[in-house]
Amino acid sequence: MWSTLASRDVYENAWIRVREDQVRRPDGTEGVYGVVEVRNPAVFVVAVTAAAEILLVTVDHYTTGGPSVEVPAGGSDGEDLLLAAQRELREETGYAAARWQALGEVQSLNGVAAARGRVFLARELALVGGAELETEGIAAVEVVPLAEVVAMVGRGEITDNESLGALLMALVALGRVG
Repeated sequence: MWSTLASRDVYENAWIRVREDQVRRPDGTEGVYGVVEVRNPAVFVVAVTAAAEILLVTVDHYTTGGPSVEVPAGGSDGEDLLLAAQRELREETGYAAARWQALGEVQSLNGVAAARGRVFLARELALVGGAELETEGIAAVEVVPLAEVVAMVGRGEITDNESLGALLMALVALGRVG
């Protein structure tokens, strides 16, 4: 079992804290472990139309240096997670949903980060406007048939691990797998 011998903060801002821990590994040896702590949980929204289509966004991420096809997502900034999910869906797509279902908790990059999140299924969608595409770095919003989303995963076109996990949770909730 891991144990922490000492810990020091290396960097922090309003969104993250980076710490360096002196640790004892499960095999008894000592070492250093760097951990990124995300201050507030993220939210991930799998928005499904009545025709079994999924809303996907193409986001240009600074961290990866290019576009990524994903489900709408973002930080909760300390607000209620359902309200954050509703906000993110509208900001990133211009859609709102009448039915919401929390699908469960997720951990992102748990080998290097303490980054919690919650996945939501959104249904009964309506285009309401108010998308902030430029601010959010979104190049495209697409409504994609579920079968095509699965094919996109198979072709390696959706590589964002958080989106992959959220989509799998949604497929299980919708009775499409298992």
